[in-house]
Amino acid sequence: MSIFKQLLVRLSDSLLANVPPALKSRTTKRPTPALKLVSGHAHVPIQSSQLGRAPSSTAGHAEAIEEALLQGESWFLTHQNREVGYWVAELEADTTLTSEYLMLRRFIDRVDQERERKAVRYLIEAQQEEGGWPIYSGGPADQSASVKAYFALKLSGVSPDEPCMTKARELILKNGGVVTSNVFSKITLALFGQYSWRGIPSMPAEIMLAPRWLYFNLYAVSYWSRVVIIPLLIIFAQRPLCRIPREQGIEELFLQPSAQIDFSKEPPFKRDRVWLSWRNFFVWLDSVLKLYELFPVPALRKQAVKKAEAWMLDHMQGEGGLGAIYPAMANSIVALHALGYSTEHPAVVKALKEIEDLEVYAPSCEGGSPRGTLHLQPCISPVWDTALTLDMLVERGLNKDHPSLLRAASWLRSRQTARVGDWIVSSPQAPPGGWYFQGENDWYPDVDDTAAVVIALSKLESGPGDRDDAIRAGLEWTLAMQGTDGGWGAYDKDNNRMIFNKIPFADHNALLDPSTSDLTGRCLEMLGTLGYDQTHPAVGPALEFLRREQEANGSWYGRWGVNYVYGTWCVLSGLQAIDIDMSSPWVQRAVIWLETMQNQDGGWGESCESYSDFNVAGKGESTASQTAWALMGLLAAGASDSISVIRGVNYLLRHQRPDGVWDEPFHTGTGFPRVFYLRYHGYFKYFPLWALAMYRNIKVSGQSRADELRKAAQAARRHHPKIL
Repeated sequence: MSIFKQLLVRLSDSLLANVPPALKSRTTKRPTPALKLVSGHAHVPIQSSQLGRAPSSTAGHAEAIEEALLQGESWFLTHQNREVGYWVAELEADTTLTSEYLMLRRFIDRVDQERERKAVRYLIEAQQEEGGWPIYSGGPADQSASVKAYFALKLSGVSPDEPCMTKARELILKNGGVVTSNVFSKITLALFGQYSWRGIPSMPAEIMLAPRWLYFNLYAVSYWSRVVIIPLLIIFAQRPLCRIPREQGIEELFLQPSAQIDFSKEPPFKRDRVWLSWRNFFVWLDSVLKLYELFPVPALRKQAVKKAEAWMLDHMQGEGGLGAIYPAMANSIVALHALGYSTEHPAVVKALKEIEDLEVYAPSCEGGSPRGTLHLQPCISPVWDTALTLDMLVERGLNKDHPSLLRAASWLRSRQTARVGDWIVSSPQAPPGGWYFQGENDWYPDVDDTAAVVIALSKLESGPGDRDDAIRAGLEWTLAMQGTDGGWGAYDKDNNRMIFNKIPFADHNALLDPSTSDLTGRCLEMLGTLGYDQTHPAVGPALEFLRREQEANGSWYGRWGVNYVYGTWCVLSGLQAIDIDMSSPWVQRAVIWLETMQNQDGGWGESCESYSDFNVAGKGESTASQTAWALMGLLAAGASDSISVIRGVNYLLRHQRPDGVWDEPFHTGTGFPRVFYLRYHGYFKYFPLWALAMYRNIKVSGQSRADELRKAAQAARRHHPKIL
């Protein structure tokens, strides 16, 4: 950023930071005055009645904003994949995947010394000062992540006497030892003989034979649970063991000898104090299943394992591996190994190669060491990144026929699913036509990506009359996935049997995929972008769902982004797209909440801690992505003249890098709340540019580029009402 821009925006922000909160705008629905450009400066007519509205001298600087957008545009056009046209950025998780990866290669005896050294260096550098490993940036040490990292390091030859190991061991023991880690950690340890199967919830392979009409069956849980569980059914039935020397074990992480543990008193089998509860029922049921495990019916067990094997091999077809997500991909290799497949078998070789494709090599954090580190992504996100980047570039002002946009749109169309996936069980009337998140995952398209792609592609149309078959199919599939509660989940319809989260195996509380506010907001935005309004039959139930889901403080929960800032942005964008009166009290409660959550520096931030503590909802160190979400939410609500918006814009301008994008060390994406978080390296690049472009367009022309295209689609639909 130029010195001129820094001085300008700092002056503007310092003036605005001292405005009393009482003067902040509470937007009423009125046309936004057009922004006049005089000698490169922005001038906004202000009426004396507009308390909290910014005077023209502090409304931002058109030249500075345009410079920021130009730099960002250049960065994205340079970083587009030249061959096929997509954008993709790293999808960073936490250390657990890298720890598990080290264990996996040990388990199948495919240790690569160079990979191992780099991964060990990554784990050691990621360790916190007090000795543990967190699951999100700035978070506390997580017991499960710490146990896995300790064991992975020890397996890799790191001495338990090393200072990093001593600190880790002391912290793990202080927090209760291995028994307080989660179920998936205990399963991994059991494969190396480091934890008793008696302390792990039973998952008999016969579950595979449960008919779909049964209340509990494998299609009544989420996609990610299904692809993780089915290989585990084979693993639980076969119980393969990788024998390791005693000195590589982790007996020192138990508070008492492991042979003496009464597992009925330890997680996940601790009973509720109330005698009659679903939790206690499932704990009792687990004890019954453990008895069955001692004397299974051989014919049933063999049939179940064969069915699980066939299902798994079928779903491993394609380029992305089982479920196209790491835990399932790793489980598939262990399951095949347990069934006797050699490491040279084509299915195992293919699965391992797909995991290796998720490796990320980076310079060491210690003094810029050239030796580098290795960590693992859970998957890749090119469809998601490309759709959102298209949105940003359209808002930025690139012509619809710009070669970069056309290449990206063509690639997105090539990623549309044409096969029938698992979703057909919950929504048998849904025709194929969705999009997935990863580079390839034909079995599992999702609502969020499909809506995002439809939104992006529709912005490149000349009008509804030119609507292509890809957009039609995506819309039809998404509408068929709407839940009976009016909302949308991600991968299945009505995947909401919440009682399953009481099962001991489900200690991560992520077994299901119910409707969420953020996805529902996205689907409303899709409908609005296509020219539909509140008369569409899907809208009424969706609005009722969102009214029920709104928090008392006015915000909405963000299932797939951290957290209430993300959810509130998604909902406000959806409501505005279908022409809800944004001055309505229930909408303004969300606006007030967003403005109240703004930080002193002008930005917004929210920690992953808000998933476990509602008292910190909307609170946290400012980030570029969350500031952009808050800005776009406020702009959607008509608050473009709010002092909060201007301060937020100036926050983004101040923190832009010279190359046109931003830095952000925090996890602002969500895999599973409280358990697994994501740091999208694309989020702090395209979202801030999107917000700046949206602000610029509203101030110049009175509407965003998305609104302009939406209104054109609505007008065309009025003339051609039969257009889908």
